[in-house]
Amino acid sequence: MASTPSAHPDVMEKLVSLCKRRGFIFQSSEIYGGTGSVWDYGPLGVELKRNLKDRWWNAMVRSRDDIEGLDAAILMHPRTWEASGHVAGFTDPLVDCRNCKKRFRADDPKIKGTPGQPDAQCPACGMKGTLSEPRMFNLMFKTFMGPVEESASVVYLRPETAQGIYVNFLNVQQSTRQKVPFGIAQIGKAFRNEITPGNFIFRTREFEQMEMQFFVDPEKDHMEWFEYWKAQRMAWHLSLGLDEGRLLFHQHTPEELAHYARAAFDIQFDFGGTLGFQEIEGVHHRGDFDLNRHQEYSGKKLEYFDQPNNRRFVPFVVETSVGADRTALALLVNGYREETVEGETEGRVVLGLPAQLAPVKAGVFPLVKKDGMPEFAEKLAKELRSAFPVFYDESGAIGRRYRRQDEIGTPFCVTVDGTSNEDNTVTIRDRDTLQQVRVDAGKVKGWILERLGT
Repeated sequence: MASTPSAHPDVMEKLVSLCKRRGFIFQSSEIYGGTGSVWDYGPLGVELKRNLKDRWWNAMVRSRDDIEGLDAAILMHPRTWEASGHVAGFTDPLVDCRNCKKRFRADDPKIKGTPGQPDAQCPACGMKGTLSEPRMFNLMFKTFMGPVEESASVVYLRPETAQGIYVNFLNVQQSTRQKVPFGIAQIGKAFRNEITPGNFIFRTREFEQMEMQFFVDPEKDHMEWFEYWKAQRMAWHLSLGLDEGRLLFHQHTPEELAHYARAAFDIQFDFGGTLGFQEIEGVHHRGDFDLNRHQEYSGKKLEYFDQPNNRRFVPFVVETSVGADRTALALLVNGYREETVEGETEGRVVLGLPAQLAPVKAGVFPLVKKDGMPEFAEKLAKELRSAFPVFYDESGAIGRRYRRQDEIGTPFCVTVDGTSNEDNTVTIRDRDTLQQVRVDAGKVKGWILERLGT
């Protein structure tokens, strides 16, 4: 599916550089030359992603009484993936270039001619007649369970987290005594042997999903629940501070719609440049396909008993599935800006992350390394650290220290200066407005917590 053109510049190359330099995201196994499209989250990246996941979990589980949490295992019985259709259908047609050894999807628009024929031209090396016939390639990672590598011991790394929810539907419902409609939510790793990964952490082989499956009565209001979750999920993305003009719904066309789906919309974010609008979350009405398939393949009933009406039924499912990595990337793209500062020849790079999601909430600096200022600042930093992440920095000019915090999205910088020991006050600088206020040192923690909304 072609992306909608973007009116925003491409900042991906600058972001990749910033993320490595400042400790957000590193190439996996970089000292060995790296692993393709696998990334490690550094000290700041892991905080950003954890804040994002906590925000989702609070919205979907802790603030509601109709959604329960789950953490299902990555390794599942292989019949699970037969029932879900992944073993038979989770495949892509691929072609190989015999000259440069590169691999492409058979429907790659950059391929000229027909793969397998003399006129086909490799989009990488430009050679003609070197592309193989298309062959099917399963996107699931296969491994073996137990001491013997044989067909009977084949298992897969899960390509999605949803199936763990479906097979636990009755376990959760009966143990919590939930009544339909209700949901089950999970955050977890998934794995896909992507053929054309790329665009930094947008499409990777190992990624994290935040999924919720909402089980509804097939005879009551199931389309209303679908519309409800569409609205809820868009509102959540807006609450992260993502620019409303960079978000839109994409409705799946009949060609895109899965054969079992009754309706499907993607929430897309404009990543800028040629990437443009791309999916960060899917809201799908899956009908009763998944539970019925697992009933069929397991031989176990997955029906809900509606006691007041004395009826049994297999619920319909409304799914919300958001990529934690893609949403983290959207936050970085959305927040990245380059500014000129009045009175300064050197501009600044700012990550305008929402204060609640920023990895570090406050930078604490002594103006100079003398006159008791470092001791005062270290004591204050220790006190603040009990409430939120703090970065203490006493090296370099104060302006450079401000710039370093701007670049990682720290919303507040606290400076201890020559009068702090006299009147017990410090200066707090706001990242976005650059305004500075004088605050009593004993009230700094409360002042910042109030602006963090905690």
